[in-house]
Order: sequence, then C-alpha cells, then structure tokens
Amino acid sequence: MLGKTLWACLLVALTVSVHAAGLSSLLKVFVSAKKTLPTQFWPITWFLVRVSWFLLLIHMLEIVIWGVFYIWSGAVPDPETAFYFSAVTYATIGYGDVVLPEYWRILSPIEGLTGILMCGLSTGIFFVVVTRLFTDLKPRSS
Repeated sequence: MLGKTLWACLLVALTVSVHAAGLSSLLKVFVSAKKTLPTQFWPITWFLVRVSWFLLLIHMLEIVIWGVFYIWSGAVPDPETAFYFSAVTYATIGYGDVVLPEYWRILSPIEGLTGILMCGLSTGIFFVVVTRLFTDLKPRSS
C-alpha cells in the first residue's frame, strides 16, 4: 500500500508541477500583452481560442504523464489503452470499459481528483482572462 501511495504522490506532484509551469508561462504572456488586449469580437474570440488550446495542451500533457506510468507499470496492455484510460479518468468521465488491475486500482480515483483540481485551476485562469478582457472593454468614467 505504501508503494502505491508514493507513486500516487509522485504522479500528483508531477501533474501539479506541469500545470504550474504551464499556467505560469500563460500568465507571463498574458501580463506582457496587457496593453494590447483585443477589444473587437473576432480578435477576442481568437484570443480565447488560443488560451483554450494552451490550457488543453497542458491537460493533455498531464494525461500523457499518467498514461506513460500506466504503460511503464504494466497496468494496461498498450499505449492506446493507457492514454484512453488516463483521459477518461482525468476528465472524470469514467466509462468503465477499461479498468486497472486490482493492485493499481487506487490510482484511478486519485487521477480523477487530480484532474478535477487541475481543471478547476484552469477554469480560474480562464475566468481571470475573461474578467480582464471585460474590464478593458468597460467604458471608464472620468
């Protein structure tokens, strides 16, 4: 049990570290673009699409990390199954068509909880971005 717990802690720490690095780089770009934020519909839309793509890329990388672990540990038979299982678990969809062997079973809910937390963090960042855009569009009173 201790071994599985240590692996879970390592995977969670790696996931949070990747997310922190990704959000940090996104915020650096966002802060440096502070004076050039879009104010029209299509430029705002394109900006939000790019932010969404970047956030999804971060999540995909985190899913890959868990998937690589599942392959390495022998918990799943092949890479396609590993990444599929990781994606539906991370996103808390959990179809149940693929399950981990009993020995690694505890990782499923831990990955799901980690995915919820990381998605919540991304939602918070997205909210900050949209709030900033809205604030810049609002007419300023003298």
